[in-house]
Amino acid sequence: MTSDVPLKRPAGHAVRRQLTAHGFLIGAALCFSFFSWYPMVREVVLAFQKSEGGETVWAGWSNLTYVFHDPAFWQAWRNTLTFTGLALLLGFAVPFVVALVLNEFRHGRGYLRLLVYLPVMLPPVASVLLFKYLYDPGHGLFNRALESVGLPAQQWLQDPATAMLSVVVAATWMNMGGATLIYLAALQGIPGELYEAAELDGAGVLRKIWHVTVPQTRLVLSLMLLMQIIATMQVFVEPFLLTGGAGPEGATLTVVQLIYQYAFTFDNYGGAAALGLVLLVLLAGFSAAYARLSRAGGED
Repeated sequence: MTSDVPLKRPAGHAVRRQLTAHGFLIGAALCFSFFSWYPMVREVVLAFQKSEGGETVWAGWSNLTYVFHDPAFWQAWRNTLTFTGLALLLGFAVPFVVALVLNEFRHGRGYLRLLVYLPVMLPPVASVLLFKYLYDPGHGLFNRALESVGLPAQQWLQDPATAMLSVVVAATWMNMGGATLIYLAALQGIPGELYEAAELDGAGVLRKIWHVTVPQTRLVLSLMLLMQIIATMQVFVEPFLLTGGAGPEGATLTVVQLIYQYAFTFDNYGGAAALGLVLLVLLAGFSAAYARLSRAGGED
């Protein structure tokens, strides 16, 4: 005969479990402290310091004043906001449209998802080299396509009028896979009865998307919008590798690239930290909005 009384485990077992759990927590906290929190605190301190004669002295607001009076500061912000706007037009809309198309497939959906996500798995350098070949003014595939229909070839990355748009197209292709899968997961959670009711009311494809799909994925769309704003305002890799930094006439100079120039080209670490502090404060506002929206979505 077996007893229904649960067996009591030794007190040492509970202690070991608690120690293991706290060990993982302490390890995670130390990693965040050394690689996230400490650099942010150090940046804030460095933004109010400068080096003179090999010594670090307190500079007050002079670094921020220098940054705000630098013409490149305003050009970098204009370019960054331009990149963000163009990236949202393409990088926010295109993945959603692709997810809508993939959601209609009933066979081979897994292979199509892999195909869409493949650019994300490629190393950024490999993707950039691919687009540098496509944008080549002499033998690039894009110019060959234009010439085949009788249009003149373009200086995609060498012309200030097209350099930023060319970078945005490359960045969209490189990063759209993750957003597409998130949208696709959200679309698959929409009850089919809603679409059936819309069809009975005579709704077409566009009306079903506007009145059913968009309202049902509103939270995901809002979160992705904030995440993409935060990500695009920190763009560095694509313009740096495609145009070598600032690009023609500074057309692709972004805020993060200007931070890089301050620190590693001009050896002005105080100015780089001051500009980073401005960007940190701005992105902190978007991050707070993202956290609040996420919390509101979890409470629904």
